[in-house]
Amino acid sequence: MAHLKAKPRDVEKDSIKRMRKTGSVPAVLYGHKVKNLHLTLDGSLFQKLYKTAGRTTVVGLALEGEKEDRNVLIHEVAVDPVWSFVTHVDLYQVNAKEKIKTEVPLVFIGESNAVKSEGGVLVKNIHHVEVEAFFKDLPHEIKVDISKLATFADSITVADLDIAPEVKIHADPKEVIAKVAPPRTETELASLKEEVVIKVDEVKVEGEEKKKERETAQALEEKTEK
Repeated sequence: MAHLKAKPRDVEKDSIKRMRKTGSVPAVLYGHKVKNLHLTLDGSLFQKLYKTAGRTTVVGLALEGEKEDRNVLIHEVAVDPVWSFVTHVDLYQVNAKEKIKTEVPLVFIGESNAVKSEGGVLVKNIHHVEVEAFFKDLPHEIKVDISKLATFADSITVADLDIAPEVKIHADPKEVIAKVAPPRTETELASLKEEVVIKVDEVKVEGEEKKKERETAQALEEKTEK
């Protein structure tokens, strides 16, 4: 089990702006029958852990002052839209005797003959599914083998997913996860090109807008802290 260190945070004394300057990230811990706790995490160490654990792997939270780790899931992660650093983390404390509902990512593996030999295009309709299980049985990911898509008539549905009997999927078994679409004809491609019209004067510089939004948010935050 991966581990994450945390310290209690005084929301009145510990300025978020000051925390970010030191590379720390504010977090909150909650759960069923668990008192909400405000915490401080090491930003760099958290990002490394998050890349491997994601939101479906139970992590041992070593809280300063406590002898035993708490079993938690990384529930929500807020990220700065411009600079891509983590701004806030929600941790959910799990109970070994209670089942958890969470979204698990689908990982597509293998090679489709309809794509390789027939020139088709792989269409992925679903990238996550909601599952329910005890945390010890919770899968980190669910593999989808697209080698089963040999022709354009084939499809992979939720019912085709290979999961342990201890895990329940909350989705329509008939829902199509992936299939292969036939390649477009030259006539269809030519028609699409004619429909594409680019109006340069209407193009917005998204990076500049996000920068302005961030500066406004920081100004409001600094004003609040004063």
